[in-house]
Amino acid sequence: MTDEPKVIAIANQKGGVGKTTTAINLATAFSVIGKHILLLDLDPQGNASTGIGIPIESREFNIYNVMREEIDINQVVIQTEIPNFDIIPSTIDLVAVEVELINKFGKEIILKRKIKELKNNYDLIFIDCGPSLGLLTINALTAANSVLIPIQAEFFALEGLAHLLNTIALIKRSLNPLLIIEGILLTMTDRRNRLSQQVEAELREKFNDLVYESVIPRNVKLSEAPSHGKPAVIYDTKCMGSISYIMLAQEIINMNKII
Repeated sequence: MTDEPKVIAIANQKGGVGKTTTAINLATAFSVIGKHILLLDLDPQGNASTGIGIPIESREFNIYNVMREEIDINQVVIQTEIPNFDIIPSTIDLVAVEVELINKFGKEIILKRKIKELKNNYDLIFIDCGPSLGLLTINALTAANSVLIPIQAEFFALEGLAHLLNTIALIKRSLNPLLIIEGILLTMTDRRNRLSQQVEAELREKFNDLVYESVIPRNVKLSEAPSHGKPAVIYDTKCMGSISYIMLAQEIINMNKII
C-alpha cells in the first residue's frame, strides 16, 4: 500500500449516467483483487450506501456530520461485507450542507482536509458525486487526484460533458492545480444502436486516449443488483456488466501502474 491513497472522483452533473453503478462496481472490482478500497458516498440520495447493503439505521453518523465538522471522519467509516471494502455512507441530510456552509471560510476544502485525517491505509478512495456541480462536487474535485467521467451514449452527452470540463478547468485554476481527468467511461451502451455508435465515435475522435476502451453495456443485472444490496460484480459475476467493470479495473491498473 502507498502512504497516500489515490483519490478518484466519479462525477457528471447529469443524473442517470451510471455514476453510482460505476462507483460501486469499480470499487468492488478492485477490492476483489486485494486492494484496500474506500467508497465515499457524497450524493444526498445515498444510493451507493443502499447499493452496497448499508441500511438507513446504520447511517446515524455519516458524511453529513463530517462535512459539518461534528465528528471524526474515522468514526463514520463502515466495513462492508465485502473484504477490503469500506464505505462512508450518506443520507438525505446532506442536501442541507450547501446552505449551512455558505458563509464558512474554506468550505471548498473541507473534504480534502478530512480525507487526510483517515487512519486506515487505503490503496484507492472513490468519491461518488451527486448530479450537480455545487459545493459537494467542488469539494470532491478539490480533494481528488483525478476525475472519472461516466457518459451515457446519447445525444446530449457531449453538451453535458462541456459543462463539466469547464468546471474542472475552474477547479484546476483556483483550488486543485494537479487535478487530471482519469478517463471518460461510456455507459449504457448498445453497439447495435446507430446513435450509440455515433456518440462513441465522436467521443473517441475528440478525446482520443481519455476514453476508456472498456465500455459498460446496458445490462439488466447492473440495474437489479442494488435492490439486493450487492454490487453486480458480486451479485452475478458472469453477467456482461460485471465483466465490463472488471475489465475497466484492469485497464486502469495497466494505464496507471500505480496500484
